[in-house]
Amino acid sequence: MNGFAAVLVLLGVFWTQTSALDTFVLQEPQNNYVTGTMTIHNEKNIVEVHVRSGVYSSDTIFDYSRGYIATRLFSRKACFIMKINKKYIPELQEIGRLAFERKTMKTVYSPNNVWAEFQSGHSFFGDIKDWIVYGRAIEQLCAGLPLYELVKTEPLLNGNRCADAGIPTILGMKICEKAN
Repeated sequence: MNGFAAVLVLLGVFWTQTSALDTFVLQEPQNNYVTGTMTIHNEKNIVEVHVRSGVYSSDTIFDYSRGYIATRLFSRKACFIMKINKKYIPELQEIGRLAFERKTMKTVYSPNNVWAEFQSGHSFFGDIKDWIVYGRAIEQLCAGLPLYELVKTEPLLNGNRCADAGIPTILGMKICEKAN
């Protein structure tokens, strides 16, 4: 019986390591208001971010296996998809490291910001070909919503038409409507 218990303990240790999830509470540094949560699924190479902030609420998926980020902005009832570019989007391990630093050193507050634009009126609804490219996690986030492709841009002087998304205190995303 002791051998059986030892095997179960070992299986539990290995299972925990292979299915490890890291979840972080994302707070604004000057107060205790929880702006969201971030879960890193190491085995799937996916980061899920859930931000709850009234009309500015959003959910974001970073799918490193597929190479795409998808953000669902609740105020716009739409999904915005962007290809991951390593020049301005941190690697999965880097996001985890930054989240851990923010958790342990609460005074540090220097998020990177990525600015991206979409063309209003140029949305599409995902079909099976799109979901094969974007993957199941993004399909679950965006199915039934209009999809907009995002293009990285430089910071805009007038950011009034931009929505905030991304990972609060780690990687901000400014999603802006392209001016015609």
